[in-house]
Amino acid sequence: MPLDKIFRYELPTAIEFGNGAVRTLANHIKTLGGSKALLVTDPGVEKAGVTQKLIDVLKGNDVPFTVYNDIEPDPHIDGVMTARDIARKEECDCVIGVGGGSALDTAKAVGLMIVNEGHIRDYVGINLVPKKGAPVIAIPTTAGTGSELTIWSVMSDKEANAKLSVGSPFNCPDLALCDPELTVTLPANLTASTGMDALTHALESYVNKATQPISEGMSLQSMRMVAQSLRTAVAQGDHLQARYDMLLASLIAAMAFNPTRLGLSHALAIPLGAHFRIPHGTVNAILLPEVMKYNLPGNLTKYKEIAKLFDMPVDGLSPRQAAEQSVIAVQQLKEDVGIFETLSDYGVTEEDLDYIAKEAMLSGNVPVNPRQPSLEDLKQICRNVM
Repeated sequence: MPLDKIFRYELPTAIEFGNGAVRTLANHIKTLGGSKALLVTDPGVEKAGVTQKLIDVLKGNDVPFTVYNDIEPDPHIDGVMTARDIARKEECDCVIGVGGGSALDTAKAVGLMIVNEGHIRDYVGINLVPKKGAPVIAIPTTAGTGSELTIWSVMSDKEANAKLSVGSPFNCPDLALCDPELTVTLPANLTASTGMDALTHALESYVNKATQPISEGMSLQSMRMVAQSLRTAVAQGDHLQARYDMLLASLIAAMAFNPTRLGLSHALAIPLGAHFRIPHGTVNAILLPEVMKYNLPGNLTKYKEIAKLFDMPVDGLSPRQAAEQSVIAVQQLKEDVGIFETLSDYGVTEEDLDYIAKEAMLSGNVPVNPRQPSLEDLKQICRNVM
């Protein structure tokens, strides 16, 4: 780290982590000053019985609540406003989000809009939210998105066929309540894709140009835990130690990328997800090894360190050869957890690559990437995974 470089690390969110942590939910609501909660969830989480566990805690502690469960895999911006209207009508003064990234991103945005005026669309961008929203408690049921900590809410505007992001420290939950037992019911395919998303968060933060000493340490720890635990979590869904490690790895990865942003995998994932409805974790898994291969010249030293985390043989190899071992390791992990899809499987064609690359180039993840791409570079990355 250059001696003249100034960096900043900030984490507005408190974290409570451990098996059975959701049993403390009611106490946290009261500590945050909440008197009635809007519980934001989705049908899949309800079907798995997770939502009922929270309802039992709330009822058992006489905490009034209203449920909003109309969450889609790519949450629509209009859903935020609908949930906001319900919260205001029901006089809810705090929000509980439970689920994956879609539910948590929605819950965070609803918390903002309970207090702030206008439409959530008014705050698309970075640091445009004027004031803190209602208290939000985020309870993740997947180990990947990190939404329980991040400044971002990502939503779809389906009329415009685009994904919109709201980024603000005011969008961070007040509390991340992380209970690994809630992730045990997650199906193997979602365990795999969300786990690869967590790896992408940690890895892209680690190698990019905005990295800093605090985030680097967390990136390394997160990648180490993913390398050791993701295969087991996918193969043995009831393996509580693997579930514990993966949820913690996801949390730590979010702490890493919150101040640094990411890289080309996420830059491309935004338009690919918006136009082709590719699940976010899956599209990152498809792209990551190819993006790593492209980025190698930008940071050979760090890619060698990644290879070592995955116990790849690097002794006696040239810096380039050692760095290439990291790509082999991530590709093998992706295949071991059952992700073999290509972009073509989701309908992406050569004719789509021009606008995909142009939209990706607008992402704030491009300037911090370790190698600066041209439009043709981005198109070629996509071609190589079609």
